[in-house]
Amino acid sequence: MSEPRLSQAARAVLGLARPPLHRLLPAIAAGALSAASTVALLACSAWLITRASEQPPILFLSLAVVGVRAFALSRAVFRYLERLLGHDAAFRELAELRTGILSRLIPIAPDGTRALRRGELLSRLVHDVDDLQEHPLRVIQPLASTLVVLTAAVTGIAMLDASAAGVLLACLIVGVVLAVTTQSLAAARAERTIGPLRGALADALLDHFGAFETLRAFDAEGASRERVLALGNALQRASARAAAGAGLTAAVMALASGAAVLGSVLVAAPSLFAGDIGAPAFAVVAMVPLAVFEVAGAVPLVMQARRIAHAGAERVAGAVPAEAPAGVPVAPARPASVPAGAPHIALRSLSARWPGSDRPAIKDVDLTLAPGERVLLQGPSGSGKTTLAHVLVRFIDYQSSYRIGGIEARELHPDSVRRIVGLCEQTPWLFDIDLRQNLVFAKPEADDEELLAVLERVGLGDWVRARGGLDAPVGERGALVSGGQAQRIALARALLADAPVLVLDEPTANVDGARAETLLRDLLAASGDRTVLLISHTGAPTELIDRIIDLEPTRETDDTPASA
Repeated sequence: MSEPRLSQAARAVLGLARPPLHRLLPAIAAGALSAASTVALLACSAWLITRASEQPPILFLSLAVVGVRAFALSRAVFRYLERLLGHDAAFRELAELRTGILSRLIPIAPDGTRALRRGELLSRLVHDVDDLQEHPLRVIQPLASTLVVLTAAVTGIAMLDASAAGVLLACLIVGVVLAVTTQSLAAARAERTIGPLRGALADALLDHFGAFETLRAFDAEGASRERVLALGNALQRASARAAAGAGLTAAVMALASGAAVLGSVLVAAPSLFAGDIGAPAFAVVAMVPLAVFEVAGAVPLVMQARRIAHAGAERVAGAVPAEAPAGVPVAPARPASVPAGAPHIALRSLSARWPGSDRPAIKDVDLTLAPGERVLLQGPSGSGKTTLAHVLVRFIDYQSSYRIGGIEARELHPDSVRRIVGLCEQTPWLFDIDLRQNLVFAKPEADDEELLAVLERVGLGDWVRARGGLDAPVGERGALVSGGQAQRIALARALLADAPVLVLDEPTANVDGARAETLLRDLLAASGDRTVLLISHTGAPTELIDRIIDLEPTRETDDTPASA
């Protein structure tokens, strides 16, 4: 069965997971010495037992006795060193690889990763990156060590009996080829499906437990559970097929090992009867193939690990594109300096589309925001309000002109834009940790006094004190706080970041009508003298804002983010 050709991006990922030669060579050397000790132990033991049966003076056996003890100890010692050195080298590279992946993901997130669901992305960044350690640990290192030892072993047998060495070499080649072919036919497809099934199962579990109450309310929990079980069973079957392939491979290698022993005995017997070799040497020729095939058993496992590593590399490369997807901003080679103070925002004939979509989500939008101005942007669902918010913070790219303080936004680094324009999303993301940690990442140097002060500004002072302070948990995705409290926490983060321009995207969408106006008044009051763009489809009290802009959808626009 031919294997899929590895893409250039996946080759680059494998290259990042491969330790430098100066780190890998010690592990290869230790592995070769461990495998060589295994072969030498059996050879020395066979010689010692056979020679001892001839009852020579003990002096003739002392060297072999020492050799048996030495090789028994060195096999374990070198095996330990191989694991220690190899894993140290591989884990160092995986740490750097993860850092590199995150550094490439961050500039394109969140909108550049919408093609991957959360569970799938998590599976690729955790399990598939872990699978990449198979490349140095289970492919390069054992293959190099095995080839060195097998060459030395066949050469050593040839020095005792050339015919036996020929039989051993032929059985090695045939056995390894048959084992690799058997494993490929029995398990290759299963091994390549394990990664995608693992990602699909993670997605299904997140969907099931994340929306459990809704599923129960609409009597859909059973169907969701069946989906999870079906994916779990499919993953179990794929893993079982992969394990069965490994078992068949071991059986083939065992048969080849037996054939090598029998063949070596048959071709070396005439030399024994003719007196060309002694009984101890004949025992070595007969027994060493067992140890040689124990070492050679690593080769089929190398091919299995190679497929797993290649599949993981392809999935990691798919999650982390070499270039930013179309529609995702790219940092300029030489970013312009950030304008000082509260800047003037000007959009002229601006159009934008979601990454992965071929239709514009907004088209020909004109908008100005003067320093300290409060503008209401309203429009029906699908008119592009959220798209415009993501353009303003440079999550997605734009066409035409978007100037900040007279500087085109494309000339600024996207991170610099987000330090100027802060976004409070419709559904703020709250981490399943305490309130302090949900705030402090916006300003790492902030102390508890500053955090409590900003919470007081957004109207959460009494609530925080009632909850026991900043150590209060907020629950998974803010499950322990209301929609209005989540919006206030999000605004507190934006105030800590001290962005001079705030974009409030539907802040009252998850709040009942009786409290919506109170929340809106509190949010705008807490914003102080910052420039505020309030995005809402329900409007706002006219005394709270300076201008109203209506955003109307066109037939050609699409305000739906692209997703898998």
